[in-house]
Amino acid sequence: MIKIDACYLQNQLLSLLQIPSPSGYTDQIVHYVCKELEALNIPYNVTRRGAIRATLQGTTDSFDRAICVHLDTLGAMVSRLKSNGRLSVRPIGTWSSRFAEGARVTIFADNDKYRGTLLPLKASGHVYGQKIDTQKVAWDHIELRVDADCNNRSDLETCGFAPGNFVAVDPCPEIDENGYINSRHLDNKAGTAILLSVAKTIQDNTIKLPMDCHLLFTINEEIGIGATEVLYSDITEMIVIDSAMVAPKQRSNEHSTTLVMMDQAGPFDYHLNKKLATLCKNAQIPFERDLFEYYRSDSASAIEAGSDIRTALVGFGVDGSHGYERTHISSLKHTEKLILTYIQSDPTFKRDENKMGSISGFPHQPTRDPINIET
Repeated sequence: MIKIDACYLQNQLLSLLQIPSPSGYTDQIVHYVCKELEALNIPYNVTRRGAIRATLQGTTDSFDRAICVHLDTLGAMVSRLKSNGRLSVRPIGTWSSRFAEGARVTIFADNDKYRGTLLPLKASGHVYGQKIDTQKVAWDHIELRVDADCNNRSDLETCGFAPGNFVAVDPCPEIDENGYINSRHLDNKAGTAILLSVAKTIQDNTIKLPMDCHLLFTINEEIGIGATEVLYSDITEMIVIDSAMVAPKQRSNEHSTTLVMMDQAGPFDYHLNKKLATLCKNAQIPFERDLFEYYRSDSASAIEAGSDIRTALVGFGVDGSHGYERTHISSLKHTEKLILTYIQSDPTFKRDENKMGSISGFPHQPTRDPINIET
């Protein structure tokens, strides 16, 4: 039995979490992932803006599959220099200002980088009393206190602060002995760690793959762009690894993997999801099926752009998404095992090798038997 290197998985997660990568400021993490791919002896190419397409060679290259994760995270950007020596900010990606309150951050100014704290406008109970509990939750009611001698707008300008400065939020990771992982940006640093660990397992064990598999690392998922820039016509099916929401009325949990049947962009591929469920059952991988109403993944932009590929989304369970998130190491391991099993499986349909063809070999979905009506 092939053994997954759990230490590598955890160490990669911690390393990735320490690299600031809000959407639009991802160069550093792109360099890091490329170095890891080089260490694993996996060839890759990088787009102009930094999306990565690596390749694990299979026995056939006539048609390929792909596994996709995103490297970018949530963050913020300086929008205005305030007369009190503080900064107004706007979010990068979709997240609530209530999760920004109290966060430690790094601001990448024009001349240097500075530390700071995101605070509500009324931050001190000793000054504002009960008003600290009644002020609105909104980005207009947040300001960034910089750790520099800045008492006015001129001081901020002297330090190099300006609208457009990127703000990276500290992840604050914590891994408990019982396996729980708390951190910001598990979405999708955990998915990236899973994919790198899958690649390492394949390389270390010289696993033969039935078809070429591309490892796609995107850089703009949190702002809705997704995998379009690294998807070419040779890819016939793609699995996205991302977080699965743990919340009331959802089936996902922090101890299994999740097959996402539909998100706000619509249903994922029926046959690919059915195959993944079968792989889970045969390999005894705990899994759930779930739907997410307010969720968009790397595959959405590809489908909307007209890519004729089968897509599915596999998620590791995350509680408190886009806030201070939590998962369990077991969910990461189960997700990794499923991806590793999938990559070694045969193509979902041999017919998909061709962009267009006859109806021969085209799959069926089950329907009820036709009703015979006597006349």
